[in-house]
Amino acid sequence: MALGATRRALSLPADDPTHGTAPIGPRCGRDIHHQRQAAARCTMTHFVDFQNVWLAYNKQLLAMGHFAVEDITLQMDEGEFIAIVGPSGCGKSTFMKLTTGLNMPSKGTIRIDGQPVTGPLKISGMAFQAPSLLPWRSTLDNVLLPLEIVEPYRSSFRAKRDEYVAKARKLLQSVGLGGYEDKYPWQLSGGMQQRASICRALVHEPKMLLLDEPFGALDAFTREELWCAMRDLQAAQKFNVILVTHDLRESVFLADTVYVMSKSPGRIVVKRDIDLPRPRDLEVTYTPQFIDIVHELRGHIGAMRQPVGVATGVPQ
Repeated sequence: MALGATRRALSLPADDPTHGTAPIGPRCGRDIHHQRQAAARCTMTHFVDFQNVWLAYNKQLLAMGHFAVEDITLQMDEGEFIAIVGPSGCGKSTFMKLTTGLNMPSKGTIRIDGQPVTGPLKISGMAFQAPSLLPWRSTLDNVLLPLEIVEPYRSSFRAKRDEYVAKARKLLQSVGLGGYEDKYPWQLSGGMQQRASICRALVHEPKMLLLDEPFGALDAFTREELWCAMRDLQAAQKFNVILVTHDLRESVFLADTVYVMSKSPGRIVVKRDIDLPRPRDLEVTYTPQFIDIVHELRGHIGAMRQPVGVATGVPQ
């Protein structure tokens, strides 16, 4: 390790007269060893690590200083479930594209699973508001699609097809679609299609699942059923989840942490840890503690949507 780096790791001043000159005795050696251990703990990598990330969608906008998101700093630990909420147009979907490597930041750095993001990630799965199932493929074949096109599964798909089919069937059964494997998308309800879409996103066992308003088009009862299905899948498989949603109840029910973004250009303005015990049943959504958290988050978003001068009574 370089001398300067060693000083930084051990928090030693640059002008320390003893560093590098005085002999290190047993006691001093133990102290430095403990300091190094503490420094290592402080620099442990997060699964998702955004550091001062800004994004302008082209060079002209960058030159003009017009950014879609500004100064995003966010860390997510392995196995964590986070939700991103905020007013329309605040940059929630832009955040998702940055996380998956579909967009590169104009400024700042992004690391996923300890590695810098330099392009589209293979360790992630995605599900959107529209299921986008291929109408000419059965439910089972739609779920198998990532294994046919993503390496390393693609090269072994024919040889291991039976194994992959068994995996897809098990996944479909886990979300209540056992017996519907041979049905086509037009034979499934909207909720069933969305379940199949989530299975497709998970069949290649990604380390991270990104959900962009996946339940937004569903009726209230189906939506809550899928909340529970997602809760159970994530608890069983321990993959990371980033959920973008306008539904505050959804975010509080599912997430470990909820981040509130400001109106455009989007910034993270609130981080709210959800300290409700797990596993969470739907009954928790009627408790005072749950309702208070939802109202708190709604207050943050409502304040951002309020026209300037309304809260204070100052004429605009």
